[in-house]
Amino acid sequence: MSGDDGCARLLFCGELAGLLRCGHADGCIRYPLTRRASIKDVVEALGVPHTEIYGILADDTPCGFDMLLQPGQEASLLPADMAQPWPVDVTRSTLLRPVPLSVLRFVVDENVARLAMLLRAMGFDAAYDRNWDDAYIANLAAEEDRFVLSADRALLKRSGIVWGRLVRSRNPDGQLAEVARLLDIKRAPAMFRRCLRCNVATESVEKNEIIDFLEPKTIRYHNTFRRCPKCGRVYWPGSHQQYFSRRIEALGITSR
Repeated sequence: MSGDDGCARLLFCGELAGLLRCGHADGCIRYPLTRRASIKDVVEALGVPHTEIYGILADDTPCGFDMLLQPGQEASLLPADMAQPWPVDVTRSTLLRPVPLSVLRFVVDENVARLAMLLRAMGFDAAYDRNWDDAYIANLAAEEDRFVLSADRALLKRSGIVWGRLVRSRNPDGQLAEVARLLDIKRAPAMFRRCLRCNVATESVEKNEIIDFLEPKTIRYHNTFRRCPKCGRVYWPGSHQQYFSRRIEALGITSR
């Protein structure tokens, strides 16, 4: 391609091609450069949130999101599974994400709300509230260093969000499998140690302290209990927990 046609050639590799909202040939696009624009602005204008890009090669040279495209330039955009490191390690600094997360914790958007409950049951800190708007979620992610999970492209294009995932699957188990593969989650960090309602770590509680709130069968068959210090909800290892353990183990995630 000659440099005087005013276009750059962009190649969206792997699963990124399926996220494009414009015509393309196997992920390849000739993009007319009618204004100065960073590659981040360009790819997002084409429909792909920056959270989905883990590598950029401009004329085979690694570059960051702020690189300005030039006429005649060729740039390849790489998804997570075609870049390094793979699987994604959020605690490791990269060219595109120089500030890593100290610990993996999430903020979940309303459009994948049930995913928050699954993550909490596994022991992950997964902030969620159905009343939060995009601006609030983006600010929370920035202030508390959280990984954003959403099916909303507009949210994930916000500049304040560094780490995130455009969730593709429509069902909660598929969503959890998708996140687990991306982030190499093979084991639940603390099964049933977090309140499903409040996202607060639960505490051990003696049976005699809560016995007045329990059903007769629960009193008879269970002796180990945990309570949320915020809402007071009580948890015990009943059949619902056994069911959930089998559910995540079917996804290849160890529950113990």
